[in-house]
Amino acid sequence: MKKLRGVKFLSENATYDEMNSPVGRLTIITSLKGLHAVLWENDRQNTRIEKIINNLSRSKNESTIVQTKLQLIEYFQGKRKIFDLPLVIDGTDFQIQVWNQLRNIPYAMTITYAEQAEKIGNRNKARSVGTANGLNPISIIIPCHRVIGSNGHLTGFGGGLEKKAFLLQLEKNKARKQHEKY
Repeated sequence: MKKLRGVKFLSENATYDEMNSPVGRLTIITSLKGLHAVLWENDRQNTRIEKIINNLSRSKNESTIVQTKLQLIEYFQGKRKIFDLPLVIDGTDFQIQVWNQLRNIPYAMTITYAEQAEKIGNRNKARSVGTANGLNPISIIIPCHRVIGSNGHLTGFGGGLEKKAFLLQLEKNKARKQHEKY
């Protein structure tokens, strides 16, 4: 078992592949259990994470990798708002609670860290929620980019604030175009 950011354990049969996207090169890590991570380019600058990835087998044909790439492409094209992938959500009990709540934030909508903390039962845990969001290993698919600061500004994001802004604008634009059709 190997350890990765936001993942307690990564099984020995884990594989990875990469894909180019409008927000840069993404690294997808899966195992027979499902999707463990979608990592940003800057995650690969961490030598510990890079070493773990370099020790994994690369697979372009593993079924969860293929499905993840397809669904991410559909998301970037505005054809997918909800992901349907087998996720391996593996963190502390609190992290899992926070990450599961992220999945309830509707496409093209945002909430604040305090609102997210309130939704899991304690508005005073906004900082802890922010920390847990920062450790979310399944970026985009578990949409931590939809959480903003209480002042309405973009704060903290594993991929960088410019990528957070891009994802939010992408969703807003696609939702507006969808609404204009009707």
